[in-house]
Amino acid sequence: MSEAAPVVPRTMTIDIWSDVMCPWCLVGWGNLSQALEQLDGEIDADIRWHAFELNPDMAETGEGRTAHIARKYGRTLEESKGVQGQMKQAADTAKVSLDYEGDEDPAPPAMMWNTFAAHRLLVWTLENKGAAKQTELKLALFKAHFNQRLRIGERDVLLDIAADVGLTREEALAALNDDATAARVRAEERQAWDANITGVPAMVIANKFMVPGAQPPEAYVNALRRVAEKTAG
Repeated sequence: MSEAAPVVPRTMTIDIWSDVMCPWCLVGWGNLSQALEQLDGEIDADIRWHAFELNPDMAETGEGRTAHIARKYGRTLEESKGVQGQMKQAADTAKVSLDYEGDEDPAPPAMMWNTFAAHRLLVWTLENKGAAKQTELKLALFKAHFNQRLRIGERDVLLDIAADVGLTREEALAALNDDATAARVRAEERQAWDANITGVPAMVIANKFMVPGAQPPEAYVNALRRVAEKTAG
């Protein structure tokens, strides 16, 4: 009696529109990671990150996070702090951290920055170093923003982060100066607009099926399995 053929995992693309300023994007990543752990041996994901600026008009000086949430969404400062408390609870459930983890006492203020340069670096990295390195850089940017509270709108900070994930500073500087890379960032943002993506995270599975928002792990498991069934054969 012949042995059954081994099960070969399905490889599926997951395109994620996201901003490194977005706490829900980090929560979504944490939940997606848990889902992919459950699907280990069943589905392999080829993850690619795409540009979406939550605050494209943000000044270089940035804005305090609590004040920004209050201003943008018409809330009081106390309500803004409450929203951030909800984000922290969601992050804890997703097994990711939004907390400051540095050594400064008191901690630096939680800020919002302009992220266009960070997206240039992410776009260049995907094209030149591949999806795995791009995800490594994306996670490093999340950490720099949320856990280290670095000024990730600044070029020197971005060059340091790029070096930490194995890019050379020369490569990173070239990416930040490249007009064609900037144009590709804008093209990705237009693509999001054309696809009616108005908030992030937004995950597009197999180039066809969109899952909006930061969903729980079970939702991602179910979505990936449904897409696998529909695209089988």
